[in-house]
Amino acid sequence: MTTRVIGVGNRDRGDDAAGPEVARRLAHRASGDLSAIECDGGLGPTFDAITGAGPVLVVDAMSSGAAPGTVRHFDAAAGPLPVAFAARSTHGFGVAEAVELARVLGRLPERVEVIGIEGACWDAGAPLSPPVEAAITRVVDELAGG
Repeated sequence: MTTRVIGVGNRDRGDDAAGPEVARRLAHRASGDLSAIECDGGLGPTFDAITGAGPVLVVDAMSSGAAPGTVRHFDAAAGPLPVAFAARSTHGFGVAEAVELARVLGRLPERVEVIGIEGACWDAGAPLSPPVEAAITRVVDELAGG
């Protein structure tokens, strides 16, 4: 079964572009076991991307107070995501809200893993920060199998 990788974020808000950048890079490297799509982070598109697939990996920037570039993995099918995904979303409603809506409606896939990349800069027009750029490379290598 193909695993869908959903890169969530806003390419125009610095490190918030981490998710879409992972998806873009994976689209060029993914095997038949992975498909990758970008999502701007709106509640509707994120919900549709999560619920319209089998196993799902969601990649999004987060702000938890950890060191920039820290990568954390969460089993979203097992329970709610930490507030780091809801508290500072630049998308209005974020990944946590889309996951919980899918859970409440009984549409959450059996496997949903969220990969959070700790960001440093969320300024409009800013490039990716060096620690987030390095984390993106690590996540893509991990998901693409090396």
